[in-house]
Amino acid sequence: MVEERAQRRLAAILAADVVGYSKLMGKDEEGTLAALTAHLDDHIEPCIAEHRGRVVKTTGDGLLAEFASVVNALRCAIAFQAGMAGRNTDIPEDQRIDFRIGVNLGDVIVQDDDVYGDGVNVAARLETLCEPGGVYVSGTVYDHVAGKLPADFDDLGEQTVKNIARPVRVYRVHMATGRKDAPGPADPASPLRAMPSIAVLPFANTSGDAEQEYFADGLTEDLITALTRWRSFPVIARNSCFAYKDKVVDIKHAARDLGARYVLEGSVRKGGARVRITVQLIDGTNGHHVWAEKYDRDLDDIFEVQDEIVQRISAVVAPELDKAELERSTGKRPEDLDAWDLCLRAKQQLRQNTLAGNIGARELFVRATGIREDDADAYSGLAQSYNQDILIGVAEDRTATATQAMEAARNAIRCDAASSWAHHELSTAYQWLNRLDDALDEARAAVDLNPNDAYALHALGNKSDMAGDPNGIAYMERAQKLNPEDAQRHTHLTFLARAYVAAGDYAAAADRARQAIRRRPEYVAAYYVMGIALAHLGRLQEARAALAKCDELSPGFAESRRNWQPYADAARNEKLLEGLRKASLLE
Repeated sequence: MVEERAQRRLAAILAADVVGYSKLMGKDEEGTLAALTAHLDDHIEPCIAEHRGRVVKTTGDGLLAEFASVVNALRCAIAFQAGMAGRNTDIPEDQRIDFRIGVNLGDVIVQDDDVYGDGVNVAARLETLCEPGGVYVSGTVYDHVAGKLPADFDDLGEQTVKNIARPVRVYRVHMATGRKDAPGPADPASPLRAMPSIAVLPFANTSGDAEQEYFADGLTEDLITALTRWRSFPVIARNSCFAYKDKVVDIKHAARDLGARYVLEGSVRKGGARVRITVQLIDGTNGHHVWAEKYDRDLDDIFEVQDEIVQRISAVVAPELDKAELERSTGKRPEDLDAWDLCLRAKQQLRQNTLAGNIGARELFVRATGIREDDADAYSGLAQSYNQDILIGVAEDRTATATQAMEAARNAIRCDAASSWAHHELSTAYQWLNRLDDALDEARAAVDLNPNDAYALHALGNKSDMAGDPNGIAYMERAQKLNPEDAQRHTHLTFLARAYVAAGDYAAAADRARQAIRRRPEYVAAYYVMGIALAHLGRLQEARAALAKCDELSPGFAESRRNWQPYADAARNEKLLEGLRKASLLE
């Protein structure tokens, strides 16, 4: 009977054990048991489930979990220890519950939902060798995950372990930042990279209307899903966040327990046929508000309202989080900067839209790739720096520069195929290389990956417009609404103004160009499109003044674009050239 019920399979096994459990129980039996139960219920078991594992069994001071994927098993082990580090932050050292973890990949015997065999025994032996708060893996695990996870390992050599016939190759996983050479302190939110994580707490229903409970929960769940499309920061899983539903929450404690640096919270209040939704982004380390907004909407279609609010919030949160992180980073010494800090500072340089800014950003992005060879954001930013050289007219060899942008963007996609930013920059590089079909394909991929990324949506609109698709303007206008405080709004408004010129709506073109100039008075391209639009409107004196401003800001700019033909359709290019002729720039 036993042989009939037993089966064998290859599995990744995670063994975890509490350090000094007997001593903790001896000092405070009830307190230790309560704390361990809370860790299991609120963090450890949800973490295992999130990484598609199952808890095989728990013992008094440890547990055993099984995973079909060894990559998921190791990701879980690292997230497990990162979360425990966060939860232990304010706990006295002699009361902390620390775990050792061992991970092995091997053949196991499954019987009555339990697992046995050397595959399990090796994981258990690795755990006993491990230091508190650490993760040790076998050589088999290392062979399968090397190059698939942004983590570094120390080879501890072959170790003889109890009841295992052959020595086991053992590797220590670097828990601080995932890389041995990465400076700076550990970030409890993510040991693989010092990027911040965010938790979305269940939105509160303050209307007294029980039906709005479903709306509030749906809003929370959709926000969590939408934010996971941003690849720059991890998002705490739903099951962990919903543990705080209907509870009075201390934001700093919740952030610590969830291992999140930022917390998004909000409320829903219905009054008649209208609903007010408030939302705040809070720094979990100090409780300070980073960003807040309120939305008042008619409830004609509750699902439409829910979709719109989710889109708007998720589009704004990522840029606001970047700004907050940049401010946090400014106090660090240069030698303490990690890849995340370098990328933040590089993005700030890119926003200058100058040759010096692009060069400075490139240097920082290259340094970031030196720290983390698989940093998709660093490669995406590097691609953007080359694309911007072409955009602002400072590239000496357009084809060579576009090729460098293309190669950097492809590297980013190799690091993370789901990065919307990477596909966006590859799209732009293809545009400069006159591969418009490829540019459109990549722009569509970027929007598919993150429909709430205003940058990606604008890129799709711009490429669609240049290909003659009338939907291009609608895409770009939607991008403007999604993120009205976009740092690159002046450039996006200028592209939109050009699209309106090509569509023959010269009043709208002049209005968008004027908005761009208000945002960035020194942005030369906006004056150029403004001059063309005003000439079409018959306002020739103003048109010539706008074109003269181009040469004042950038000598030779207007002359360099005498034969400006960005469109595939000659008739659309003619609209641009006709405006220049009317302004007497062309004979």
